[in-house]
Amino acid sequence: MTTDRHPVEVDHEIVGPDGAPVVLLANSLGSTRAMWDPQVPVLTGAGLRVLRYDTRGHGRSPVPPGPYSLDDLGADVLALLDRLELDRVHVAGVSLGGMTGMWLAGHAAARVDRLVLCCTSALLGPAQAWADRAATVRAEGTGVVADTVAARWFTPRFAARRPDVFAAARAMIAATPAEGYAGCCVAIGQMDLTGLLPRITAPTLVIAGADDPATPPSHSETIVAGIPDATLQIVADAAHLASVEQADQVSKLILTHLTGQEVTGDADRSAG
Repeated sequence: MTTDRHPVEVDHEIVGPDGAPVVLLANSLGSTRAMWDPQVPVLTGAGLRVLRYDTRGHGRSPVPPGPYSLDDLGADVLALLDRLELDRVHVAGVSLGGMTGMWLAGHAAARVDRLVLCCTSALLGPAQAWADRAATVRAEGTGVVADTVAARWFTPRFAARRPDVFAAARAMIAATPAEGYAGCCVAIGQMDLTGLLPRITAPTLVIAGADDPATPPSHSETIVAGIPDATLQIVADAAHLASVEQADQVSKLILTHLTGQEVTGDADRSAG
């Protein structure tokens, strides 16, 4: 399903050494690009240039009328790469960002060098549940789902240990425009990337949170089975936002996959 066909100019920022290989970081449903804060110093410190953007309907990006499709979200990214004159990038995405990453690697293989898919799924139904969530958010705002969604992002142990991080995540969800959140819900509900997986040729690392209730490790196993030569890493003591809850470990996995380098010091521990 393609609903928009007109890419929007998503808001973005790019940091790191000029001329270095670029890694595009794609955020999850209900988050902004700030969710990648723990990874940025690790990646730039290793000599990568980091491009972050806010998915349409999120953060500082435009909020066109929904519903959206994954075709729309992928087209937004390709338009961003064209504006920045970037022919080929690494891509790392969490949840909805990982779905967008799979779309890019399957539909625009020449643009994707290496791929990291974190806590995501190629098929995440049922569609009616996503349509119902979209309707609820449109009627009552994103604040109504913020507690439930944030509880899926982190294990109870982490939420109890870092209430500041949990509160910030909840506020991020509640601040997401209702139309943007709802439009992306429909995109997820209508998505089925399983047939696309065998077409992905980018070297792919799939990361799963062992305690992820939203996209359990079985979803990652399905992705690994579908993408030729993909590898799987399951991160212990991590729910859906493993990149925050276990920032050090996820940063190391991403960096090693993209560059072959090991993290020489601790990743930013502000979230964990």
